[in-house]
Amino acid sequence: MGRFPATAILFTAFAALFLLFSNSTDTMAQTVSPAIVKELAPTGKLRAAINFGNPVLAQKDPATGDARGVTGDLARELAKRLGVPVEFVAFDTAGKVSGSARDGIWDICFLAIDPVRAADIAFTGPYVVIEGVYIVPKDSKLQTVADVDAAGVRIAVGKGSAYDLFLTREIKHATLVRDASSGKSLDMFLRDKLEAGAGVKQPVVAFAKEHPDTRVIPGRFMAIEQAMGTVKGRDAAAVRYLKEFVEEMKASGFVAKALHASGQGDATVAPATPVD
Repeated sequence: MGRFPATAILFTAFAALFLLFSNSTDTMAQTVSPAIVKELAPTGKLRAAINFGNPVLAQKDPATGDARGVTGDLARELAKRLGVPVEFVAFDTAGKVSGSARDGIWDICFLAIDPVRAADIAFTGPYVVIEGVYIVPKDSKLQTVADVDAAGVRIAVGKGSAYDLFLTREIKHATLVRDASSGKSLDMFLRDKLEAGAGVKQPVVAFAKEHPDTRVIPGRFMAIEQAMGTVKGRDAAAVRYLKEFVEEMKASGFVAKALHASGQGDATVAPATPVD
């Protein structure tokens, strides 16, 4: 009788030590070095640039103005891991986000990967892939993506958007007509009676449904790889941490869940990207 309680007590003590060690190990595994925290959040808070011009990735809470959607969720999760508060820095176009990379007003951003932007921004692998598509008048002779790049065709684009940068390199014959706001470039397409408009698939499709005198050309002219980024020149360890964070968020299902929760379940989670 006397031995059993002693054995039970000993077992309980070992179990407690094991659990303590396990929890301690998990905590250590999740701890971010102070150097990385300082690199990614030098002001003591994580300043996240959010582009509300892309409704697939970010939506503004009508009551609070807070960032909803996958980008807001990713920013909050990263700030939680760094042990700092998050502060959202709002923008209405991607071009304004990338254009302010050297202004010191944000620490991380959510933008499509592009070689022009990569001059100032260190990108992770993509976490979401969305499509760039064309919209044309319903009675247009333009039937395919290839048809759009023709002399005399004017394409409405949002200035500085990923598809503007891409089409600037790729279009050989058509003319790009830029609006300062990506969200209003389709209005310009209708108002100025342009031959085509370019944009992210989901809002373009929604626009076409609201305007039955238009139609979306089947197929895409580009795949838009959306990634996280930080200002180029920050410590390599911090950039690597950000890359590993994105890969974990994809693999764990976090990105897919955030997309579904924000009503964007038709967006595609990007495949795994090796971290160099």
